[in-house]
Amino acid sequence: MAPEIRIAREAGACFGVERALKMVREAAAATTGPIKTLGPLIHNPRVVGELGQAGVEVTEDAVQEPGTTLVLRTHGVSPQVEEAAKASGATVLDATCPFVKSVHRAAERLSAEGYQVVLVGEKGHPEVEATLAHAPGALVVSSADEARKVELGHKVGVVVQTTQSKQRLGEVVAVLVARVDELRVMNTICAATSGRQRAASALAAKASVMIVIGGRNSANTRRLAEICLEACPNTHHIESEAELDPAWFCDAALVGITAGASTPREHIEQVRAAIERMVGE
Repeated sequence: MAPEIRIAREAGACFGVERALKMVREAAAATTGPIKTLGPLIHNPRVVGELGQAGVEVTEDAVQEPGTTLVLRTHGVSPQVEEAAKASGATVLDATCPFVKSVHRAAERLSAEGYQVVLVGEKGHPEVEATLAHAPGALVVSSADEARKVELGHKVGVVVQTTQSKQRLGEVVAVLVARVDELRVMNTICAATSGRQRAASALAAKASVMIVIGGRNSANTRRLAEICLEACPNTHHIESEAELDPAWFCDAALVGITAGASTPREHIEQVRAAIERMVGE
């Protein structure tokens, strides 16, 4: 008997990603000049490759020739990089996710009010690096253990990378609250991220197999895979249906599918159709 295949209630491309993709595609259709994204637009190599086939290049150089359309990635950039891009004469489109912008504003506000800013997030991630530029002197911690080791002042303000989990935030805050005199926490986790994590966890608890779709360079997708793995040992993180193995589905009663915030719906449906063919053979 073929297993049931169920997609998580909340899965796939979020508002910020859909907004960015729409912005880039409309710009590509409207301009005759070069169009480039400053860094990969989103953390999904497959989608970035598809944009490349449509003529959208990836560059790491903010300074471009006049006539070039330069799109700022969803993860955001520093104010200095944005200013350099605009000063170069290129047409600059800001595809930074609005929820990431809210982290920037929160970090700026806390810093202006005299708080030492602690950013809960993944060191080196583009979103984290961009946020740090909005609050000079801010610290990054990725775990409760790191929060125990950093040097802190008496007055600390916390912001969070949009794709972190509430559990991770809670663990870090529990450490910080015992170490400082005043702690202010700005929960800047994206609501869509939290919803995807809850839906993935609930489905993984029932599934025989969980398939998590999205770029391996995507922090939110990797986190989904971690959450699913806790509830379902037979969890597999893939970027496309080409990576599916029929052996994964032997004797499965329920196959669950979820996807990161940078995964378009059509990619999810392609994976579902591939699984249906495998289990039906």
